[in-house]
Amino acid sequence: MEKRQISQVEKRRFDALKRGFHRIAKEDSTPVAVHVIGLGKAGADVIGEMLHDGVDDLLEDSRVRFTALAVDTSDENLAPIRELAGKLPQDQVQVRTCALQVPSRDELFAMLRRYREYLKLEYPRYYWNPNYEPWLPADIEMPKPGEHVPRALAKAIYGHGYYNESRPLLEELNLFAQSVEAADSKSVVCVVFGLGGGTGSGIVVDLARHLSNVRFGRRSLVLGVGIAPCEGDPEEVRGSQLFPALNELDCMLDQDKNEGVIQVWGDLYRNPFTAGFIMVPQQPAWESTGNLQATHQRVDREIASFLTRNKGTDLWETLRLLNWIGAPPTQHAAARTQYGERWIHVLGYGDPEKGVSASQLGLKDSYKADFLEMRVAAPEGANLDSELAAVAGKLNEVFAPVNPPEMVRSKSKGGTFVQYVLPRVRKTDLQVFHAARKDYDQLSWTDKLMVHSWLLDLGVLLCEPALRFEGMAGECLWGCACWIVVPYEAIRGEELPQAIL
Repeated sequence: MEKRQISQVEKRRFDALKRGFHRIAKEDSTPVAVHVIGLGKAGADVIGEMLHDGVDDLLEDSRVRFTALAVDTSDENLAPIRELAGKLPQDQVQVRTCALQVPSRDELFAMLRRYREYLKLEYPRYYWNPNYEPWLPADIEMPKPGEHVPRALAKAIYGHGYYNESRPLLEELNLFAQSVEAADSKSVVCVVFGLGGGTGSGIVVDLARHLSNVRFGRRSLVLGVGIAPCEGDPEEVRGSQLFPALNELDCMLDQDKNEGVIQVWGDLYRNPFTAGFIMVPQQPAWESTGNLQATHQRVDREIASFLTRNKGTDLWETLRLLNWIGAPPTQHAAARTQYGERWIHVLGYGDPEKGVSASQLGLKDSYKADFLEMRVAAPEGANLDSELAAVAGKLNEVFAPVNPPEMVRSKSKGGTFVQYVLPRVRKTDLQVFHAARKDYDQLSWTDKLMVHSWLLDLGVLLCEPALRFEGMAGECLWGCACWIVVPYEAIRGEELPQAIL
């Protein structure tokens, strides 16, 4: 099998990982606290699974707190979380829900017309654009209960909950941050949402900014966890909206592109995901079950296990691994850093007796992994040696890591979990990116607007070319000079440049 050429810097980093540099030493007694914000139904269901199955293990150490907040436009999706939370020790647990009110159109537009005032209070350097208008079409219809919420509308509903009058969402984020900071432990905050969903992916861009850059002041590790749609999901969550959703994340997590955003709009738009981003594909579960409900349940269990296993130690070690190999060659790998264009990490999982393929995980065959680590949790006495060896061999064959896959085994009180993280994936390595771009190109201008979210309040339509700066991205909604210092080709993913000027 042909292996790629690596630099001496990379070789030293991979050798350090093979020696277990990223593992937490047994003598390190500082516990790990994992806190979660779940957005939309997808995120709320993951919190429900954690409360049902994995939090007891996290709370064995009295110094650890567990904090969770579920946010959705439907209270029906949040009620089960409140019921489960009532059974947990309240001195170590804070679990809250926030059902975003869907206001009338008149109420919503009254709030949107004041958006500049809110942004100016939030960030004094905010440019007061005299051309500002609400980004939503004036004749937009408000969704009925249970209906899909477009991303641009979800952003506006979030703004109504965060800025308007009683500001319930601001209060919830304050309470969440206070509980996280009360934990006497290492902490990581995980923001879980559906990549294709309107509510989750529509509000995450603002909520993550308010949480990480405002409430925490970038002091806490915040990890994005995006659940990718599968073939069994409704068409509205696996089509064109994924193109702007991925590009918005790309312009946060790719350091060069993010610098091109904050150069125009300021530090408030610096990447809020200080611990990086992990994508979770649903396609392997869909191909295994053929049933959408069973698929969602399987993926929820995989994520809950990944976040809570070994009292959070597995997650912490994985983040150390990803940061170590994701750091630029010019920076010491132990320093926390933003990534370049390879900012996506993919959580793979499967059954030991089944195969592994790049396409099943939504990746192009051209993607090759830098370093692979399998993490296996199984009941005591389970004999999986031959099956796990076969999985490791297949991973080595398909993804061609520089070193053969490492395996970390632990005991599980429940089922068997075989998981691995494929590091440093580009958006152009994702099959869904290319399919979504094709669907996006067929939309009308108004429909393109409705699948965007981030930067709409600044008048920037991210995935369209700038009006006044040739070759750059970010069409201005109001016909003036709003833009971002990111080449349009880099947004399209058709010819990624070597550097952002």
